[in-house]
Amino acid sequence: MANKQERIAALIRKNIAEIIQFDLKNPHLGFVTIPEVKVSSDFSYAKVYVSFINENQIKESMEILEHSKGFIRSELASRMDTRRVPEISFVLDEGFKREARIEELLKNK
Repeated sequence: MANKQERIAALIRKNIAEIIQFDLKNPHLGFVTIPEVKVSSDFSYAKVYVSFINENQIKESMEILEHSKGFIRSELASRMDTRRVPEISFVLDEGFKREARIEELLKNK
């Protein structure tokens, strides 16, 4: 079962990245990366972790993604060959910040 979850998560990650890059027409949305997608065991919910290059536009970019959630989900439904498309929630991934902080602490020791 875990393998199926991983396959579905990878498929969702790939398709959402393409939808954001090519189909979402919003010039205010900065450069978005999707490091990870987690799918619930019943495939009804998906947490899409996003990170941004420009830290000054994080709030605005998250609002744009939340506003575009319906469009992204409908596009995802047309691209996926599954019975049900999971409900999407966007989560800010702050892994890069933690990594930079750890590196900074290690350099100062």
